[in-house]
Amino acid sequence: MFGKAGLGGLMQQAQKMQENMKKAQAELAQTEVEGQAGNGLVKVTATCSHVVRKISISPDLISEAADDPEMLEDLILAAINDAHEKGEAATSAKMAQFTQGLPAGMGDFFK
Repeated sequence: MFGKAGLGGLMQQAQKMQENMKKAQAELAQTEVEGQAGNGLVKVTATCSHVVRKISISPDLISEAADDPEMLEDLILAAINDAHEKGEAATSAKMAQFTQGLPAGMGDFFK
């Protein structure tokens, strides 16, 4: 199916693609996204690799939370989940450039 030169070239392309994907994954690990809940009363900054770097809670919400701590917990969780979803979307968009044009199922080969 492939000549020696063709197979060697294909392997070099695959190796280069894997190297570029590793670089992209390293960039994504440093890329920050912000999730929010409660119209911005709770904000979470996280990386695309799901490392939470900062949580910001409005002072107004903190005073209200004394009467309803479960509400604050729910808003924090919602903001974390929002940040994770945004991180996943950014990761998918970045990694799609590597699998674009490959036959169905071949993208899994490079994971």
